[in-house]
Amino acid sequence: MRSNKLTKLALLLALALIFSYIESLILFPLGIPGMKLGLANLMTVLVLYAYDAKTAFGLNAMRIVIAGFLFGNLFGITYSFAGAIVSFLMMVFCKKVCKLPIVVTSIAGGVFHNVGQVLFACMLLESFVMFYYLPALMISGMITGFLIGLLGKILFRRGLL
Repeated sequence: MRSNKLTKLALLLALALIFSYIESLILFPLGIPGMKLGLANLMTVLVLYAYDAKTAFGLNAMRIVIAGFLFGNLFGITYSFAGAIVSFLMMVFCKKVCKLPIVVTSIAGGVFHNVGQVLFACMLLESFVMFYYLPALMISGMITGFLIGLLGKILFRRGLL
């Protein structure tokens, strides 16, 4: 890996960790577990569009593990990975197969991150009760995915990477 690319990825990982920390401080008073802004996903979307899926997945996985141990716990890491894997597969599909723009891909990522976490929770609880949260989580995923995608589009056009 070229040192220029490695340096950029290290900086993006550091930014993703800072955003993860900021997210850990923000609590949504809506009573819906798992609702977050998804700020750290901005780096994943940017790397997916600037480099490739393998690099983006690596950055996202490192962020989840490091942020989980710094600001969360092992249980949170498993939930994050459940959402991240489903979300990432959908984002790769949107980008590579459907050739969708970054904003639409980010929206799909936000929505499917929540879908992955709800499916994982239902599997752990052996109950479908968590599906009651899904409509609200999907709406929040669309809104935050749109905002993250819009910010990603602006940063990408300004030549961040």
